[in-house]
Amino acid sequence: MATLTSQDSTAQARVYFQTPPGTEDSEVVQKQGRVTVKYDRKELRKRLNLEEWIIEQLTDLYDCEEEEIPELEIDVDELLDMPTDGDRASRVKGLLVDCYKPTDDFVAALLEKVKGLQKLSTPPKKNEKSSP
Repeated sequence: MATLTSQDSTAQARVYFQTPPGTEDSEVVQKQGRVTVKYDRKELRKRLNLEEWIIEQLTDLYDCEEEEIPELEIDVDELLDMPTDGDRASRVKGLLVDCYKPTDDFVAALLEKVKGLQKLSTPPKKNEKSSP
């Protein structure tokens, strides 16, 4: 169960998770530790920063609040799988077809930011073996 709290209007909201009944705090810490080992924290931080930047740019492009942005999904892993920047640009421009403002600067900046990222793959489960 999560609880959202905010101590004052200038501070960011924080989410606190309650320990499930019947588990000790040390078990929860161990589980959290495994998650950060499976995924590179720096890469996750880059992804989060990119997502926040994308939302900020889309609110400017669509002249609206975050909640009013049209439903569209810019999948960074999908973009990373594409062979060329031309393919990536075409994909993003296709997603922004309903935007009445010019999107070329946004697309160029997004492609530049995506270049520094690695594809995030779901780590294999303990009893799954990766293919050689």
